[in-house]
Amino acid sequence: RQTLFFSATMPKAIKQLADAYLTNPAEVSVTPAATTVERIDQSVTHVNQAEKSALLTLFLQKNGPEERTLVFSRTKHGADKIVRQLAAAGISSAAIHGNKSQPQRERAIASFKSGQAPVLIATDIAARGIDIPGVAHVVNFDLPDVPEQYVHRIGRTARAGAEGIAISFCDQDQVPLLRAI
Repeated sequence: RQTLFFSATMPKAIKQLADAYLTNPAEVSVTPAATTVERIDQSVTHVNQAEKSALLTLFLQKNGPEERTLVFSRTKHGADKIVRQLAAAGISSAAIHGNKSQPQRERAIASFKSGQAPVLIATDIAARGIDIPGVAHVVNFDLPDVPEQYVHRIGRTARAGAEGIAISFCDQDQVPLLRAI
């Protein structure tokens, strides 16, 4: 019997769990752990929590509606709130998170892929396993609690040889999370 396990990152806790159950496991690594793609232009903007929505709106207006953008929020409620704030600014967006039904998630992804909603607001549910071509920007509205999630989040852009831009908004309370990343 042969068991194979593939992952873009291998957190220590998962490696320890695998080691506890496997006999003579072999590990093949193509890049150092938790590295980001070189074709992604990464930046961070220090901002007050209350100003994040306005900054996101300005960023989206500047980059135009034709640029597909994936925005990560830490919470489901926060994702829905961002959708409402963008709608008030005339920016079409959709949300995907754990409180959405499967048909709602499929509609949100379809509208994002088609360009009907060029902005997709997501929790970490979309950080792994969703391959949507042509994502020009990833915005970390909230930094992830787990540093390895950052790699998965920004990896939604710069796919298939393309280049991408990843921007993180960091408020004073999130500085320790930024240092961990």
